[in-house]
Amino acid sequence: MLPDYRVRQREYLLEISRALTEELDLNTLLGRILQISIEMLSGHAGFIALTEENRGWHLAVSKGIPPALLDYLESWLSNLPEDLAEDSNYIPEINKMLSDISMGMITGVGLPLLVQNKPLGQIFVFRNYRGVFTANDHSILNNFANQAAIAVRNARLYNQVRDQNARITALLASVADGILILSPDLRIQSVNKAFARLLNSGADSLVGEKYEDVVQWKDEPLGLKIKDLTQSGWQDFEPGEMFLEGDLIRKGRLEPIPVAITYAPLFSDTGQLLNVIASVRDITRYREAEEMKTGFISTISHELRTPLSLIKGYASTLRREDVKWDAKMVQESLKVIEDEADHLAAMVDDLLDATKLQSGDVVLKKTQVDIPALVEAQVRRFAPQAGMVRFKVEMSEPFPLIVADEERINQLFTNLIANALKYSEEGDIVIRGQNLGDEITVCVSDQGKGFDPMDIPFVFDRFYRSDRAAKSTKGTGLGLYLCKSIVLAHGGRIWIDEDYKEGARVCFALPVGC
Repeated sequence: MLPDYRVRQREYLLEISRALTEELDLNTLLGRILQISIEMLSGHAGFIALTEENRGWHLAVSKGIPPALLDYLESWLSNLPEDLAEDSNYIPEINKMLSDISMGMITGVGLPLLVQNKPLGQIFVFRNYRGVFTANDHSILNNFANQAAIAVRNARLYNQVRDQNARITALLASVADGILILSPDLRIQSVNKAFARLLNSGADSLVGEKYEDVVQWKDEPLGLKIKDLTQSGWQDFEPGEMFLEGDLIRKGRLEPIPVAITYAPLFSDTGQLLNVIASVRDITRYREAEEMKTGFISTISHELRTPLSLIKGYASTLRREDVKWDAKMVQESLKVIEDEADHLAAMVDDLLDATKLQSGDVVLKKTQVDIPALVEAQVRRFAPQAGMVRFKVEMSEPFPLIVADEERINQLFTNLIANALKYSEEGDIVIRGQNLGDEITVCVSDQGKGFDPMDIPFVFDRFYRSDRAAKSTKGTGLGLYLCKSIVLAHGGRIWIDEDYKEGARVCFALPVGC
């Protein structure tokens, strides 16, 4: 039969083994280690100090030590050397410090937590009665300390991996692009919500699926397919070459969406493929921008060619030496040249203004603006061009002065009235203003063909022109874009009145004050 204390020690060691193999949360583990240490050595108090690269020595857990002493202990520990060893001379100093504070003789023992001769921390156990710790006590604590040190290291590694995984998960969730993490056999191991939204699917349902079953294309994509990359072992291509673009088929009845996929293989130190990271970006806006740029170049080329051709044609005609032109013919020709030159200048100004407004470089020169007077001046300006169209101005009284940039507000009305006149052959163009107290609203309506409901969401976009407008009238698609930019720069809002059915009505609201 083993003596009772031997049985007790064996039971504690079994308990230690279970505790250290089952528990991976560091704080909980340290608490169990300290509790078992105190019980094994019949102590009444103790603490565990840990050392970390960025914190040095610090108090991790304690038991039975007065709260008033803990701050003092923390300060004292911060001055300990990092290479605190097993035969440390600091134990007597701690004993003396605790004896002085506790007004009683306390004996203590401490052993370091070492892994591969690298200190992770130190266990201190104290008794409140006079008596020394025996060699057996030291032996028990030493065996325990070795196991505890390994457990602390494992718990730290576990916590580091857990925290790192949490950071990676948070990072993937915050990325706007779709991210897929693929195994070496190209099965999906992880996917973020952004990709699930692109595909119109649940993220959890995609895990474990084959990549080629999830990422499918409407038409043949452009670039390197993932099967080409895997067949080459990923080694024959530079990172910038691992790129694919096409229309991704989505779940449900949604239309395919244009995406660009970039692949990034991850290898171990031995060259073994660990994962493939696929970054999926929605390039709808890039496609739209490219189409807009192409359309803009085509439109501007056409719009510039017409006035330039007229200017050159009339100038060449007037320069002919074999013909004598009468004064009326010369004046008419010069009038055409002047009008077309003004047309060109207006287009250039619109392009410059669009660029400035988009980049935010325009500085508003605000002053008090009389809207009714400004509108009347615009009506007089456009009256010679009106033909069978009649202008009506309806302003509520009293109509307040507003604080705005008069030049820009004048440009706003110029574009709105010119736009209404361009699409009206007859009928009325009504400019109606209302005073709503803190803001004013103005609507410009005509009795032309009106807006196609399908075009309304896009009419304020830069360079946008409907197919019908592009075939029937000149223009660059900048007029309403400039109107919107000017209104927004003044803190207002602009919209199309969709309930108006007699033609087109564009309304805007501006604050009265600054």
